[in-house]
Amino acid sequence: MPIPDFIKTNFATLLRAAAAGDLALVEGTDARTGETRFILCAVARRSGEVVLTPFGQLADDNPYALYDPPFDPGDG
Repeated sequence: MPIPDFIKTNFATLLRAAAAGDLALVEGTDARTGETRFILCAVARRSGEVVLTPFGQLADDNPYALYDPPFDPGDG
């Protein structure tokens, strides 16, 4: 499945923020469950205010157990 353009754009933004040192890990609340989450955010400053753009949350459990790999490591 090809990666959608908006995902590529968001990833490029995340890479620019990382290169500039403009990433933060913030504690927030999951709007659906009310549980505490740790969220990776890009940080921008606009008109003297700090703006956080959330990109994703860190896994609460073993991330290797949460996802299937996109490829078979035994191939090739």
